[in-house]
Amino acid sequence: MTHSNCPRCGGRLARDNDSGRCTPCQAAERDRLSAPPVVPASFWDHEPVRRALAERHLGRVIRAYRCHPYHGRVALPQTVVAGWLGITQAQLSRVENGPALVHLDRLTHWAMLLAIPAACLWFALPGQPHQPVRTATPSTGREDAGPDQSRRALLAGIAAVAAGAGLLGGNELVQPRRIGTSDIARLNAVLELYRSVDRESGGGLLYGEVARFAESVYRMLDWGHPARLTPPLIAAVATARQLAGWTALDAGRHDDAQRHFVAGERAALAADNAPLVALMRYAQAKQLQHLRHNRDALATLQLTHAQLGSHSTPAAKALLWGAEAASLAALGDHQTAVKTLGEASDQFERIDKEREPDGMGFYDRGELFAQYGRVYRDMARQDRKHASEAVRWGRDAIAAFGAANVRSTVLNGVGLCSALFLADEPEQALAVGGRVLEQVQAMSSRRVIDRVVNLRRDLVRHRELPEVAAFEATLNAQASTAA
Repeated sequence: MTHSNCPRCGGRLARDNDSGRCTPCQAAERDRLSAPPVVPASFWDHEPVRRALAERHLGRVIRAYRCHPYHGRVALPQTVVAGWLGITQAQLSRVENGPALVHLDRLTHWAMLLAIPAACLWFALPGQPHQPVRTATPSTGREDAGPDQSRRALLAGIAAVAAGAGLLGGNELVQPRRIGTSDIARLNAVLELYRSVDRESGGGLLYGEVARFAESVYRMLDWGHPARLTPPLIAAVATARQLAGWTALDAGRHDDAQRHFVAGERAALAADNAPLVALMRYAQAKQLQHLRHNRDALATLQLTHAQLGSHSTPAAKALLWGAEAASLAALGDHQTAVKTLGEASDQFERIDKEREPDGMGFYDRGELFAQYGRVYRDMARQDRKHASEAVRWGRDAIAAFGAANVRSTVLNGVGLCSALFLADEPEQALAVGGRVLEQVQAMSSRRVIDRVVNLRRDLVRHRELPEVAAFEATLNAQASTAA
């Protein structure tokens, strides 16, 4: 047996876990005999599901649904799914393997039961116009203008998992009780679910839910628990605060972000968790950089290096040095910025994933390349000879990010667009910028919108081109909408 990850929440499975699901996810689906689970939007992008939908055969769609890795290593039994659909196992077998269904009432009933997005279907659902392709809901970055309804349903599902695990109440406070190891495991699993939605959709959609969860988790510190669980419990509380602050920052709620970051830092210090302290300080520095307070960001990062010293892990050192290089470049100290990037790269090569805490799992090669791209873009604004390097690092960062990390891909698309303008390649810049504008419509991130609007400063040299002037007009309209 070897370690693997739960396909539903991404959490690490124990060596002796042969079910294909972590304990929290198994607990979340104890009622699956009576109703289908709430699945994420990415569920429908799985290749066998997409192929079955393209074939317009609902029986094959159901079979692909049953065998989706989201449900674990073992496919959902036909008897379970047949029970959802109100038919027998033998009837479901004929539906899956026989000719395509043509009865519209049955098609619509089963599609609605499985919550198949209308944009994926070849027929219209009752009360909805037929949309043969997926569309995105425009986002202003505000909390009430999030992406499509399926993501809201996913958030409701995560909240239900948290409530079922006794971690989150409805309108009333959760009743105190004694905490065990499984509670902390569930807490971290719920946080990872929220984090995955944040990477895909942005913080505007999430902040309210995550902040409520972070406040609920904070109260758990007063509940009874063995002394040996105090450090991991405090670390989980700090992580919840960090995620709440991060989603607040992404939603443009800077006062809330600062409040959560400070609370999270205190908890991380109390837990004596050096990597988590580094992560909190990094988040605070990212907020300061976004607000263009680079001297304050640099002071925060340098103080963190000095305080943590040898207690930092290679991932924490690389993360902090990369962010430090970005502030140095923004302040014009390009020589020191490049040297600091080299130190970040040296530490990155020393990373042992098995020895790094889970909170550092997001820092991968794509994040390192993104830090390089940001430094070289700032250098290119002073000297155009660095623009080609900025373009290269931007492309490498986008290529390195996984498909689930949508926001980072979009942010680095914005950076690549800037670099191409600086490299005097306006046609390529417009092509990248056009794709970015389309992608932004499916996100709920004020931070992304702010970065998109800032593209105006790097297109100035090419403003005389009609296409660039039109692109700038679109950015101006975006800025007016976001104001």
